Amino acid sequence: MKVAVVGATGLVGNTMLRTLEERNFPVTELIPVASERSKGKKVLFKGKEYTVVTLPEAVAMRPDIALFSAGGATSLEWAEAFAAVGTYVIDNSSAWRMHPDKKLVVPEVNASVLNKEDRVIANPNCSTIQMVVVLKPLHDKYKINRVVVSTYQSVSGSGQKGVDHLMSEREKTTHKPLYPHPIDMNVLPHIDVFQDNGYTKEEMKMIQETRKIMGDDSIRVSATTVRVPVMAGHSESVNIEFNQDYNLDELRSLLSTAPGIVVMDDPKNNVYPMPVLAAGRDEVFVGRLRRDLSRDNTLNCWIVADNLRKGAATNAVQIAEYIVAQGWVS
Repeated sequence: MKVAVVGATGLVGNTMLRTLEERNFPVTELIPVASERSKGKKVLFKGKEYTVVTLPEAVAMRPDIALFSAGGATSLEWAEAFAAVGTYVIDNSSAWRMHPDKKLVVPEVNASVLNKEDRVIANPNCSTIQMVVVLKPLHDKYKINRVVVSTYQSVSGSGQKGVDHLMSEREKTTHKPLYPHPIDMNVLPHIDVFQDNGYTKEEMKMIQETRKIMGDDSIRVSATTVRVPVMAGHSESVNIEFNQDYNLDELRSLLSTAPGIVVMDDPKNNVYPMPVLAAGRDEVFVGRLRRDLSRDNTLNCWIVADNLRKGAATNAVQIAEYIVAQGWVS
């Protein structure tokens, strides 16, 4: 099986390579792809060096699956070209997420929407992915009316430039600022650009993508997204209002048996999800499960995941695993 990784020299691209290796994805020929300036560079995969090729070269090689993490402009220009030669494209940018003809997929939630003809498949926003993994079993059981979420998103969500910005501030070295304000010893209630309605583009992504993935436009979502001086791992405070009452023990058991979720909910012993515990893991962690004392049928919880893994690379690889499992490629 020929597998291309577009953006292989970037932060998420490197994580995709590592995830493919760790999950023993059946790669028989790896095609690392990047821009013209990276042509000829080497990447390591399963102990072997591979030479980076350009996008036109990769299309000519007709890969079975291509994992894209090279930005929206690249995806818009090249995804359909790969699809035209029979490649399944799984795109990590925002380019295709809200396109009416493209599926937006989190395998634990809605893999069943895919069919063999879906050649360009969108990988959702990192903060949306970890939230809907938790929302899915709860929505199936109790029917969600409304979600209020505040995020605490790490600098790696901005790619290598975000990591470099934080580290240069900590080490007091010269750097080209990425954020409009300092990030070390600070928090920025500002991720992506502000829209005319006062929300940021990141916040609107969470609102729109949640409804599309869950397949239910009746779910009301309000989001505030915040950048914090954490290297990797996104955290979310989530308030969920249901259509009916729930038993907290039953709800906890429901989450414990749901795919892709680890419940860490023993606050008396200081056990709850944290980014340092989620680092390098593929699961979504949930804890601080408690009733909202101010509103009926409402739950408060705390959700954490590694944004480079489940929030990006792992989710894309899981979509590829689903495609293989259906027998659409072999």
